[in-house]
Amino acid sequence: MAVGTLELLAPAKINLFLSIKGKRRDGYHELETVMQKIDLVDRLTLRKIDRGISLHCTQGKNGVVKAERVPEDETNLAYRAAGAFFSEAGFEGGVEIFLEKNIPVAAGLGGGSSDAAAVIRGLNSLFPGAVSRERLLKIAGNLGADIPFFLDESPAAFACGIGDVLHPIKSLTGCCIVLVNPGFPVSTKWVYDNFALTSGDNPYTLGAGFSPKDLDCCLDMAADLAGHAVQQFFNDLERVTQEKYSEIGQCKQQLLKDCAEVALMSGSGPTIFGIFSDLQKARESFAGFKKKYSDVFFCRSFAFTSF
Repeated sequence: MAVGTLELLAPAKINLFLSIKGKRRDGYHELETVMQKIDLVDRLTLRKIDRGISLHCTQGKNGVVKAERVPEDETNLAYRAAGAFFSEAGFEGGVEIFLEKNIPVAAGLGGGSSDAAAVIRGLNSLFPGAVSRERLLKIAGNLGADIPFFLDESPAAFACGIGDVLHPIKSLTGCCIVLVNPGFPVSTKWVYDNFALTSGDNPYTLGAGFSPKDLDCCLDMAADLAGHAVQQFFNDLERVTQEKYSEIGQCKQQLLKDCAEVALMSGSGPTIFGIFSDLQKARESFAGFKKKYSDVFFCRSFAFTSF
């Protein structure tokens, strides 16, 4: 690889748990969520140039994401991440970004946030010492609530606040994940705008609640995917998206029929995932969904080293 060039992986995520706790005065929602990185990845190559930022997007090898759907200007989070890095560093550096897009867009899988985090990690390596770790995390948080999770080396985390306060937890092990994307994008803003907080006496409280100390028992997937552990997996946003898109419920029911231990929508959707303890059942389910949808993926958990 040429000097001044760096290749990076940007993994997708799934939400194993998502509870909306309230709406803040600034319009953001307080939440509690468990996020798990998976090995469906975008691939980025960063090359140092004299000055300026350029972004080039190509269709990934899986052929799912059409490159023309991905902006190559400042509306792309990866481009904005580079701009924020150089602004924080206080100099006019330059980078050319080549993005191979494999993660479906507007799918609840965090692909854009992960790309942005990869750019921040990469620039930190190409321009060592230019920005402190604390300031890198500040850049990430300002760009988007999910980005600090992708910047962190932990493969899984419990997040609270607006999703930016992280508590690393154990990763999924001993299981396979089938992702089904029905092929249409869903706006995260639309889902949150249509979410009504209607639990109990407090109209701004919903969900069973979770704390980091509860996580080990329900995330030890290799040991237990049955009983009370499975009941901990839910998504408050699922009913909003499912009311408009009935395919989400249909896919979820089919995954359970295929013997998935857990089936749930990720984030604001529309991607649905099934977690399988039986490899053969997972392969059969994957093959069945591939007959109907093009955006179907067979995954496992993912981890990378610290930046």
